[in-house]
Amino acid sequence: MRVRELMTQNPVCCLLSDVAQTVAQILRDEDIGSMPVVSDGEQKRLEGIITDRDLCCRMVAQGLDPKFTPIAAYMTRNPVTCRAEQSLDSCVKLMQVHQIRRILVVDQDARCIGILAQADLTRSRESDKVQRTVAEISKPSETIITAPDAA
Repeated sequence: MRVRELMTQNPVCCLLSDVAQTVAQILRDEDIGSMPVVSDGEQKRLEGIITDRDLCCRMVAQGLDPKFTPIAAYMTRNPVTCRAEQSLDSCVKLMQVHQIRRILVVDQDARCIGILAQADLTRSRESDKVQRTVAEISKPSETIITAPDAA
């Protein structure tokens, strides 16, 4: 199975120049938790991804005014991506390795053409793949504990 068979095509995107309030309104209106950030509305060249968590925990928690705060500094640049013609297995492996719940799909010119979410995987007939992916994505990150410096 190929990524194109399960991905959401032409995802709703926001612009690099958008402010937090605009992005939050789009997320709310579209009932989504993340959105690709593109350079412009026509070419849709991928610049990054912004999530509802970025808006809440990175901007609002700092007391920044969402009416005037551009998202560019708070989005994730260079997100993990895949291609529509890629095998679903290879894309799922990327999601597992990077512990991400969604992966952006780009074309050969780095234009955002789709998104594959963990929820999309449930539409596949391979329930074991879905279970493995959810388990891998949900693992706690490894924390390295270092001993305090000796004085």
